[in-house]
Amino acid sequence: MVPGALRTVGIFLGMRTSAANAAVKSLVIGGAAAIAALFVGVGAAQAAPAEGTIANAGAAGAIKDAYIVTLKDGAAAGSLATRYGAAVTNDLSTGFTATLSEKAAKRLAADPAVASVEQDRKVALPAAATQTAAEWGLDRIDQRDLPLGKTYVYPNTAANVTAYVVDTGVRLTHGEFAGRATSGYDFVDRDADAGDCQGHGTHVAGTVAGRTYGVAKAAKIVSVRVLGCDGSGSYSGIIAGVDWVTKNAAKPAVVNMSLGGTASAALDAAVKKSIAAGITYAVAAGNENTNACNVSPARTPEAITVGATDPADRRASFSNYGSCLDIFAPGVGILSSTKTSNTSTGKMSGTSMATPHVAGAIALYLSTHPGATPAQVRDALVAAATPNKVTDTKGSANKLLFVGSF
Repeated sequence: MVPGALRTVGIFLGMRTSAANAAVKSLVIGGAAAIAALFVGVGAAQAAPAEGTIANAGAAGAIKDAYIVTLKDGAAAGSLATRYGAAVTNDLSTGFTATLSEKAAKRLAADPAVASVEQDRKVALPAAATQTAAEWGLDRIDQRDLPLGKTYVYPNTAANVTAYVVDTGVRLTHGEFAGRATSGYDFVDRDADAGDCQGHGTHVAGTVAGRTYGVAKAAKIVSVRVLGCDGSGSYSGIIAGVDWVTKNAAKPAVVNMSLGGTASAALDAAVKKSIAAGITYAVAAGNENTNACNVSPARTPEAITVGATDPADRRASFSNYGSCLDIFAPGVGILSSTKTSNTSTGKMSGTSMATPHVAGAIALYLSTHPGATPAQVRDALVAAATPNKVTDTKGSANKLLFVGSF
């Protein structure tokens, strides 16, 4: 239509009558308006949809086309997923996880109902060293000073407390648990059998509540499996495990998270929400000899973040440190249960081993203070801790776990 109008204008420009001139003026104005309207329409049609930022896009361990979506209050996950062509893989307390293209994820991130979109990533257990030193962790946390007294004196057995181990699973039949260990859920195989084919979770559980190697010797153990046989998993799987605990925890309850990785706002948010629901968390600071404030969920201020010490009360050479760390506990050459058989034991080192000492101590405290909030539990543990014993703290709070005053 517009090209035709221009040709007509060209014909009329050759005329000399006033009527013709008026017609030309009318057509030129009309033609210009038509052209302007056409270009406005084309521009609107071709304008790219708004795009937002994807947190951790392309980071180490990034999982292609997999995203963790955190919603603002009141937003509906289903309608958003449909609008952007997302296939929802998990419903979370803070939003959902989904698979969709990077382009669609960026558009989703710009939606006003969305708080953030984070690329899902793989996460794995930190490498754990072994040491042949004699078992000493329990002995250290019941006394203020060295040398060790070769005994562990505990105030109660925490039989009324449930400890949730979010890890590689637990060998439920191990003799250390004497029938007190049960399956919560397996978010790796997506079934109800949260057994352990890796070993890390069984070792951790033994330090929390084993009858020989445990801090809280009669606490109930619930296994929440989020890491596979190779010790790896995804942030979305860990978040799903945390959400499961939030919904299903039998209180008084403590959660042990001897895992972590690079910063994840989505994981931090899930842990914060769980703590706000009245569940106390002990989390590992990490084994990279770096600032724990760069690690999730270690950087979550509401959680109790744990660093590791050796038998000489030195910060373990691998232990993370810094202002996000709340307390230290034994974490080098720790003897506990393993997955090999119902009687097998072994030694491991790491903040993964220090953290269950604190989780067990939390269980002891909750046993006699079942209504305590997570903040009250943290304050009690920090207040009871032995001060100024740990060397080379690198700016961490100089507090060593102590259960003798509970």
